[in-house]
Amino acid sequence: MDNQPRTKASEHQTEIRKANPPHSEMSNSIEAQKPPNPKETKKKGATLDTFLGAKIQNTEEVEDDTQENAPKPSKGNGNSPQTHEEFESEMTKKMEAFWEEKWEIMQKKFTHLQNRCDQTEKENQALKARIRQLEDNDRVKEQELIKQNQNTKKLEENIKYLTDKVTDLENRGRRDNLRIIGLPEKPEINAKLDIVIQDIIKENCPEILEQGGNTATDRAHRTPSTLNPQKTTPRNVIAKFQSSQTKEKILQEARKRQFRYKGMPIRVTQDLASSTLNYCKAWNMIFRKARELGLQPRISYPAKLTIYFQGKVWAFNKIEDFQVFAKKRPELCGKFDSEKQRARNT
Repeated sequence: MDNQPRTKASEHQTEIRKANPPHSEMSNSIEAQKPPNPKETKKKGATLDTFLGAKIQNTEEVEDDTQENAPKPSKGNGNSPQTHEEFESEMTKKMEAFWEEKWEIMQKKFTHLQNRCDQTEKENQALKARIRQLEDNDRVKEQELIKQNQNTKKLEENIKYLTDKVTDLENRGRRDNLRIIGLPEKPEINAKLDIVIQDIIKENCPEILEQGGNTATDRAHRTPSTLNPQKTTPRNVIAKFQSSQTKEKILQEARKRQFRYKGMPIRVTQDLASSTLNYCKAWNMIFRKARELGLQPRISYPAKLTIYFQGKVWAFNKIEDFQVFAKKRPELCGKFDSEKQRARNT
């Protein structure tokens, strides 16, 4: 019995039996205290050996049944190397299929984006080409515009030169003319303007007649030729004298004092071209203010203002020049404000 090999189950059973002895063994131990009977001792020893052998055999059979009935590893639970490889292979195939599908989708999207990028690049190239073309055209047009501006400037200078020439010729053709302003608009006066002019000379400067001056006129007429019913002021009278010296004497006397016709105040000035008259009219407000300040203003040909200030004679061809001059003089600063003058005139 002691020479038989013991299994793990038999050793475990022996330890359990030692820790918890069965009731029979306990009774045997009690009986062992009694004086042994040789016959019974021999019989009981055989019985114990038989029991222990059967118990160990049953324990081994139970262990074998347990191993036989244990659940066998199924495929895919990773308990065996072969199953793990199959599971890994299956998962690899699934992952490959998944990423292959994703890759195809990404490839399609990438192809679409690449096509769009190519199309955008083509459009950008086309736009760049158009921009370069426009820049070239703009550069050419800019150069042409510069040339046109230069030509326009030259033309403007030529036009101004020719206009000044024509104006000067027109003024020279009017140098023997006098313009009478404020003569009443009556039929009897219009019918005999030559006689009316002689009466004006007799009334305002008789010394010219006494000196034997030629006061005859070639012609006299109203201007404009047609009467504007909306205007209440009479039209001007243009008189062309045969003698330029007589005309100058009459003009000098008109500058010295107020002329009258039968007691009614009139003005006698040099007849000028319409453009020159417009330039002269631009000086009207400054002229009146300068007269109020005692600056002895005069409008000389063609449209130049002269004043007497601080013992000197000052001449101005443009209104802007006079305004700059007035601003620099404390005595005149603020007295020739163009905005105030326009407000006063309106």
